[in-house]
Amino acid sequence: MPKKGQGPRTQKEQQEKRPATPTFLLELPLVVDPGQAARLCAHLEAARQLYNAILSQGQKRLRRMWADPAWQEARAIPRTHKTERAAAFSTLRRAHGFTEAALHEAVKGLRVGWIAEHIEAVLAQTLATRAYRALNRICLGKGKRVRFKSRGRGFSSIENKRNDTSLRFVLQPPEAGNAGYLLWNGDRLPALIDWKNEVVTHGLKHRIKYARLIQRPASSPRAAGADAHGDRYFVQLALEGKPHHKPKHKVGTGIVGGDLGPSTLAIVPQEGEASLNVFCAELAPDAKAIRRLQRQMDRQRRAGNPEHYDEKGRIKKQGKKTPRWKHSKRYQTTRRRKATKERTLAAHRKSLHGRKVHEVVALGNTIILEKVSYKAWQKTFGKSVGLRAPGMFVEFLRRTVASTGGTLVEVPTRKTALSQWCHGCGKRVKKPLSQRWHQCSCGIGPVQRDLYSAFLAAYLDPADPTPSCARYQGYWEGAEARLMAAHERTTQRAKEGQTMPQSLGLARAGARLPESPGEPPQERASLLTKGGQFEAWAEPLEPPLL
Repeated sequence: MPKKGQGPRTQKEQQEKRPATPTFLLELPLVVDPGQAARLCAHLEAARQLYNAILSQGQKRLRRMWADPAWQEARAIPRTHKTERAAAFSTLRRAHGFTEAALHEAVKGLRVGWIAEHIEAVLAQTLATRAYRALNRICLGKGKRVRFKSRGRGFSSIENKRNDTSLRFVLQPPEAGNAGYLLWNGDRLPALIDWKNEVVTHGLKHRIKYARLIQRPASSPRAAGADAHGDRYFVQLALEGKPHHKPKHKVGTGIVGGDLGPSTLAIVPQEGEASLNVFCAELAPDAKAIRRLQRQMDRQRRAGNPEHYDEKGRIKKQGKKTPRWKHSKRYQTTRRRKATKERTLAAHRKSLHGRKVHEVVALGNTIILEKVSYKAWQKTFGKSVGLRAPGMFVEFLRRTVASTGGTLVEVPTRKTALSQWCHGCGKRVKKPLSQRWHQCSCGIGPVQRDLYSAFLAAYLDPADPTPSCARYQGYWEGAEARLMAAHERTTQRAKEGQTMPQSLGLARAGARLPESPGEPPQERASLLTKGGQFEAWAEPLEPPLL
């Protein structure tokens, strides 16, 4: 918008974009009375319907573009001809109106009637941008289908483009009280600001780019800050600048290699102590309690919807028709109890991710990991990935490293193959996942497989991540002792009773000590040595950790 006293902006000035600046988020809880909560629910319902409408229209345009013969002709252009291929697809998108600007124009015709009373033009454009991004993922082959927002699931967030109109956050000056409010459609929603919190104080000193309203479910309508439907409201402020870093979170200056598995994490810095740990070992999901709640929900749903089950208790098939389920109040209460347990587990996991990220960043500001497909892990290690969320950890690590001025390098696994490569002889031998130790005829090893991969990653050249034998010869002698020490500490934790996954390669992983301190261990008559001979003892010994 031109300043007061200036003429309209020229077309060139309108096309020029403001240079990108770093952005971080600050979240504050809102105080909402029952009347405001009812109006917010109405606004979000209007946003849901408008989003579904523009998403449906964009999906039709995408299908028409796919049905155009020119689409196949554009796909037939070799990928080496990047300019010609990009121009062909760009022409198709404009011809069929499948662009972000075209959806912005389309949403104007949909924002009519009662929806226009709830959703302003700027918010409608952000909804159109959100729909375009979802559809563009399908167009680029990164997804299979878009999800329309159902009335039951609801629409839980809406954001603005800027902070000078419509949905905006206003912070009073110090002489007026330093209070903050979210303003939307005539409602003034006070924010709870803890000025003693250094993170909040740091964030509110920066320019606000835009505000985002978020609705989250609480444990029950009687929870603190919840409305009649059991929802809480928060405002997320997108601030210009870099987030606050607490003094207790140190930032290292070296290079760190890592090997992240579905349930393990091996860290080897170039200088410092190596570690091999169970990833998010403190997570303790109450699986039995969640399973009991799931069975209770199933019984309650069967009791309330007997017409949807046959005589054998199976759900009746109704073709393309979607069955309408009746959910009793007791069913909804049980579902909220289950959701509360899952939210508590997610919050604990997020806290453990943050703690581990700061531990890694304290070792160095350049982190080297192998780039893996976490979606592929979900198919093979679904239970472990669903519990520990390694992909979320890597995203958290990437943001934190970037905010501290460091870099996170993800090297391609096909090119490096760190778990199959030996730096002693330079050979690449494929190992099954069950083989957790690296031992080569050239004299390297035995060494734990994850630790060895992290060691190789620590000394890779990010510009040229191809492993080289000459690069590792000078570092192996000092690093071998660090890797063995890390494995010994993991072995000691297993002896003390910590449950370890089989991927750590410990023969006695998960073994627990005798319940009674005076109970003698089982007698072992002999042990097979490396040479293939048996050696006997006169007195009983504890079974060794192999």
